[in-house]
Amino acid sequence: MVSSHLRFPTDRTCITGIGAGTPLGWDFESISQNLLAGKSAVREILGFDVANHPSKIGAGIADVPVPPGFSEVAFRSRSRLEQLCLFCVQASLQDAGLWQKKDQLRIGLIIGNASDCMWHWEEDGLTFMKEEYCLAKRDRPPLVSIIQKELGIQGPATVLSAACASANFAFDMARQWLDLGLADVCLAGGCDTGLTAVTLACFGNLRALSRNNENPAGASRPFDRGRDGFVLGEGGVMFVLEKENRAKSRSAPIYGNVLGCGLTSDAHHMVIPNPEPTQAARAIRMALEEAGLNPDQVDYVNAHGTSTPVGDAAEAKAIQMVFEEITRIVPVSSTKSMTGHLLTAASALEALACLTAFRYSAIPPTINLQDIDPDCQLNHVANHVQERKVKVALSNSFGFGGSNSCLVLAAA
Repeated sequence: MVSSHLRFPTDRTCITGIGAGTPLGWDFESISQNLLAGKSAVREILGFDVANHPSKIGAGIADVPVPPGFSEVAFRSRSRLEQLCLFCVQASLQDAGLWQKKDQLRIGLIIGNASDCMWHWEEDGLTFMKEEYCLAKRDRPPLVSIIQKELGIQGPATVLSAACASANFAFDMARQWLDLGLADVCLAGGCDTGLTAVTLACFGNLRALSRNNENPAGASRPFDRGRDGFVLGEGGVMFVLEKENRAKSRSAPIYGNVLGCGLTSDAHHMVIPNPEPTQAARAIRMALEEAGLNPDQVDYVNAHGTSTPVGDAAEAKAIQMVFEEITRIVPVSSTKSMTGHLLTAASALEALACLTAFRYSAIPPTINLQDIDPDCQLNHVANHVQERKVKVALSNSFGFGGSNSCLVLAAA
């Protein structure tokens, strides 16, 4: 089963810190409890005028809390994305017990994101005709440079964009940096504040969004026969990754281990997944292969499950292609039913959902799943939490443009 080209370092990569700002909360415990309670974060959008938008609902976040060490005025002068990244990165290092030691460490930073320009585009579009407007105002430093400077992070850093799969790609790059010795610890995840008028219009014009405006909490319904599109969300989760031996040497609590990652591309269409999801299935197989596991050793699959008619059916078929006759046994759920779709941060929040399953021996449900689509026959954890010991979890993220990713995580 094991391919010779795959790396198997004896010192595994583990997760020792989490910093999060999501529609369901601002720390691991509160987010976990809301996931397990099946709480929907989807509401009517109030932050901007949605009168001319077919979809008027979303899963937004409140104002980002000001982190220790920042003044209210200075912090609020940053863009919403910069605020969210600063909060999540600092919180993850504090959670890992490394904040006071950061100056002594080579800390890598990889942020999955593609929305940094959205607010700027909107402001530019509204004001570029004004005489006093100067495009030079948009000459801002790169996002990671701002985070590094403000927080004193001195290792390699980059922003990575692979659509909805971005954070999983960030996980894999972080493991490579650690394996190569480029960093002592690495921060990886995704942050996205894409709940804007431009983004809502773009996805709305693609007819990708749910128009169930009368029932926001019931609008995101992955794998249900009545699903009509995804719900736009926003938020971020950053993780501290480090080698297991290093983590144990400093007695760091470990949330889980990263065992494998599979990355492929459909090469099919810019927005429509391949109805014959061979590359999505290959990503799942690659992740299991690197982890050295068989499908029957997986205790939980956190599905990409966006609630689009074509996407959910394609993913269900990919899961069936890999798990074959045991498809009816392996529990599957999509937490996007509660959180909406966080775009480039989606796979980061879904990795957190897997860690929730490890910590609480319980699988978050797919809410709003009342009438299972015949094309999506899986072992769904529908509407209510399922208590179950979870040792190995698999998290799928399949992005627009055909970016496929699968992450295999294991309990510590």
